[in-house]
Amino acid sequence: MEGFVKLVTDLNKLVNDFVWGPVMIAFLMLVGVYFTIGTGFFQIRKFGLWMNETLFAIFRNKEVHNKRDPHAISQFQALSTALAGTIGTGNIVGVATAIVSGGTGAVFWMWVSAFLGMMTKYAENVLGNHYRYKNEKGAWVGGPMIYIERGLHCKWLAVLFSLFCLIASFGIGNMTQANSIAGALSASLGIAPLATGIVISLVIGLVILGGLKRIASVTEKLVPFMALFYITGGVYILIVNHKAIPAAFASIFANAFSFEAVGGGVGGYVIMQAIRYGVARGIFSNEAGLGSSVIVNSASNVKEPVQQGMWGIFEVFADTIIVCTITALTILTTGATEIGLEGAALSIEAFSHGFGAFGAVFITVAIACFAFSTMLGWSYYGERALEYLCGLKPLILYKLLFIGMACVGCVTNLKLVWDISDTFNGLMAIPNLIAIVFLSGKVFSITRDYLARKRTDKYEI
Repeated sequence: MEGFVKLVTDLNKLVNDFVWGPVMIAFLMLVGVYFTIGTGFFQIRKFGLWMNETLFAIFRNKEVHNKRDPHAISQFQALSTALAGTIGTGNIVGVATAIVSGGTGAVFWMWVSAFLGMMTKYAENVLGNHYRYKNEKGAWVGGPMIYIERGLHCKWLAVLFSLFCLIASFGIGNMTQANSIAGALSASLGIAPLATGIVISLVIGLVILGGLKRIASVTEKLVPFMALFYITGGVYILIVNHKAIPAAFASIFANAFSFEAVGGGVGGYVIMQAIRYGVARGIFSNEAGLGSSVIVNSASNVKEPVQQGMWGIFEVFADTIIVCTITALTILTTGATEIGLEGAALSIEAFSHGFGAFGAVFITVAIACFAFSTMLGWSYYGERALEYLCGLKPLILYKLLFIGMACVGCVTNLKLVWDISDTFNGLMAIPNLIAIVFLSGKVFSITRDYLARKRTDKYEI
């Protein structure tokens, strides 16, 4: 048995080194550059437009919250469910890992990956909503597997994406998240992992057995709460340590490029580590290029593919530019990195500088909320992937298995599961990136048509 485990571990490491290695990271970045240039730097040039159609629309446009369609979810529910899948432990633990492994310069490259990833996710959402269709129950079905088949006409690649997504839903979207919740509650509050597992399974079951409508109903309440809870706590820490903010930014920019204090090839290695971990953790957090959140974005009641594409831009902005940056600055301004901690412990140390003993409880609550919401989002991703592969009949079995595996994740040592699920999460990017690059002409033409109509409408007004 030990030999088999070692074989799986070695094989997974080989694949993982490629999936999250320099070649794939460069490919992900280049795809972002391609769509940024191809759309005329849409995320900058049309900043006012996409902010007006997303964040500001939440407060002034009733159509964003429209739930009248029994077979679709509102735009805000789609955003909340997508953010539920992306805003997770990566925003806390992943950022801390990036700083420890890649230095403070990794934060800069995390921003770069987010800037480019905005347009990658934009392209995914545009294609997802353009090629989506309604299933026999009248519900919208979309995602990378749909535009790969209907746009690229490559069934086997669509099947490959669905398999990767289905496997990832049990790993990165379920067991590892449940394990994070159990570990955090056990360390800070002394709650037994089995008790946590039973409660998580019961609550997850109550939500996902109610279908997408119930998932969306929960996420539209949970996601804004958890985001505001974490952002408020982080901003408070930054206010307390405001004098250290300029030095933190100086360190980020200096270490993103500087060769000082290191010589020649060593300097290049340090910078490459900053790029690798910054970009990888940024992508791991916002999932731009992986294609996962397109699945729920395609279930929105929005009529314009470009409009849903702009929600994709906002998702990356909210996840990485706001939430991950707050985590990074909190860690750097409190000097928490000087103690030699990593992961969740590093974030707890940072928040303890402002909250004292409550810092551990704060991070525990944040991790629990982030991880639970991720499980809700990924349960739907896996469900749609299975539907594509096998139809509607096996979905109830999938849901029951998903519920059971949440409990297993709480009471099991998951190092190998973490590693394998990280690999399959990254593998989803390969078929998805191939598809969006080959279908880029469709993205550009749909964008041009939309902007031309917007200009005409404005002129007529």
